[in-house]
Amino acid sequence: MPHIGAIPAALALAASTLLTGGNINASADVPLPSAVFRATHNSYSGNLGGARNSIAYQLDHGIRFIELDIHDNGYATSRDYAVGHDSPGNQVDHAGNPASNLLRDWLGVIDAWSARHPTAAPIVVALDVKDDLTDNTSYAAGNLAALNQQLTSAFGARLYRAEDYPASPPTVDELRGRVLAVISGDGRTRSAYRRDLGHNPAVAINGRGQVVEVHDSGSGDLWYWTGVYGADGRVTWLRHGRYDSGVTPAVALNDHGDLVEVHQSQTATTLWYRVGRLGADGEITWSASRKYDDGVLPTIRFTDPAGTRLREIHRSQSSSQNWEWGGVLDAGAMSVSWSGNARTSDARHDKTTSASGTARVRVWTGADGPTPAQTLRVDTDRHTGDRVRYRQIAFGEFQQGDGAELQQGALFHAAPAGQSSFLTAALRAGKLARGWGFNSAGNATDPLASYPATDRPFDGWYRDLLTRSGAVE
Repeated sequence: MPHIGAIPAALALAASTLLTGGNINASADVPLPSAVFRATHNSYSGNLGGARNSIAYQLDHGIRFIELDIHDNGYATSRDYAVGHDSPGNQVDHAGNPASNLLRDWLGVIDAWSARHPTAAPIVVALDVKDDLTDNTSYAAGNLAALNQQLTSAFGARLYRAEDYPASPPTVDELRGRVLAVISGDGRTRSAYRRDLGHNPAVAINGRGQVVEVHDSGSGDLWYWTGVYGADGRVTWLRHGRYDSGVTPAVALNDHGDLVEVHQSQTATTLWYRVGRLGADGEITWSASRKYDDGVLPTIRFTDPAGTRLREIHRSQSSSQNWEWGGVLDAGAMSVSWSGNARTSDARHDKTTSASGTARVRVWTGADGPTPAQTLRVDTDRHTGDRVRYRQIAFGEFQQGDGAELQQGALFHAAPAGQSSFLTAALRAGKLARGWGFNSAGNATDPLASYPATDRPFDGWYRDLLTRSGAVE
């Protein structure tokens, strides 16, 4: 297919003034949701089961929506996701494309092309997640924090982040030279990207604005979030992971980034602690878990400015009596020396709220619109009701058949190309609509989907339809 700039002048003029099916012409600057773009389905498959050619060729010829199916098989070894349809490498055409199946190599092709074409219309990269990434229990294991990092590393300043999308849609020209990432595919993964669920949350903030949150899963696993309290008074969450088994955790954090966590066993009324070291990247290095007493509902605080002395208060396992321990942290050995165990009339520490200077954070659980009641939430001294969740680097896709939770706030909507009523409803609501498997002119909706994703982008019917519809390049 020739580039639109190479078509005869008369046809180019007609295309620049034509309004077809409610879609505005290619030459005028329009809001992003009003535009139509050429798009491919299973873009990595090249000429296998279609006629797409390489990723670079597609971009050279006006494609502005690239779909990559990804898997987490072998992530622990490669520290990368793998491209492929049913499995890594499945239906991947390497002709003119990267020789490997590693996602970073495929994103690199798109980034390099974008760098060479700074005036091109925004490129959407849809990552169709074929595996459930929620069972990856840490950044090192390939959870969604790792996927975020992959995107930011690949595209840098060219990446247009979902969290920056304004209330009033930007125009196509405002987004030229940018790349938008979309998470598609596995529903559990898409849900977990937008919120987290938990029980019995606890939080600590230090004088450097570092924040650690811990909670239990309700079924015996312990999880953490780490983040930073920013100049805007919000917490930006950096890393997330599973660190132990147990229930009702609590945490204390000093200004050096040393933390002490306490919890009850998930199967007995025994109390355990762990020492952690919080890195600048938000990653926690943990000690082994050690028993220090019997009891329930433990809480803990540092009591001195140096962040070495601790006071732990818990309840007896057999009565309402509270008991206390004093502790001294040995940060080098990542251990605590406990002493002074005695009854106390003092209340247990408020583990859900922590303050440092004027900064204050509070964690709790509650529904946010259609989200479950166990959605983790955070208040600060300046904002209330935010979700504890991954940074919204990518846009989440709402697909036909999903529940209200995934629909809430979703800009990108998608369905098979034949589902015209779903696609047109999305367009009329001001959303970006993708119809996948768009392989005949009979799939055309009125108005035309924002991204009619086809296996055969260079067939005459597709080329003509998209040109008549004013597809933007």
